[in-house]
Amino acid sequence: MRSDLEIIKHWIQPKSSLLDLGCGDGAFLQWLGKYKQVRGYGLEIDARNITQCIAAGVNVVEQDVNKGLNNFNDNSFDTVLMTQALQTVNNPDQVLDEMLRIGKEGIITFPNFGYWRTRLYLLMNGRMPVSKSLPYTWYNTPNIHLCTFRDFEALCHRKQITIVDCAVVDRDHRKGIGSLALPNLFGEIAIYRVTNKANH
Repeated sequence: MRSDLEIIKHWIQPKSSLLDLGCGDGAFLQWLGKYKQVRGYGLEIDARNITQCIAAGVNVVEQDVNKGLNNFNDNSFDTVLMTQALQTVNNPDQVLDEMLRIGKEGIITFPNFGYWRTRLYLLMNGRMPVSKSLPYTWYNTPNIHLCTFRDFEALCHRKQITIVDCAVVDRDHRKGIGSLALPNLFGEIAIYRVTNKANH
């Protein structure tokens, strides 16, 4: 299991319900179902991943998040999860609203564009950086809305969204002294757990 999912699994209650937006091959949903009795559903658009989900017995819906989540009722799930995909959607602020409409809590992970190596690369080279957490060049990247941790927290503040928990980690999803002291500078990847203040 990826080390970021090792962190996230502790935030998900046993026997709860979860929707995973961009669930990939469904391995995490399968693990949650087996070890925490979570009633999980995944959304996915990649045909190969959908096939793997079905083969693993994971409930999966072929659906593009960019086209909305209107087919889900309010408070349908305890948790809505989106890992490493918020920066790839057309309207991340609207997706965040939808996540917290259909779920009591949301868990989101994304790369930090304020990371010191990214800043240094831009300063020294004057070009968009390519790294393990941002592995694409500017013209073929799926990342269309890059942000920093501060950007995300400012958006949450504007929308009156409560940050319940946060883990700031490096590319290998490990916590370090730098990322704890100055997360926006030394943290490479953020893992946020959020809720609406009205629900908290």
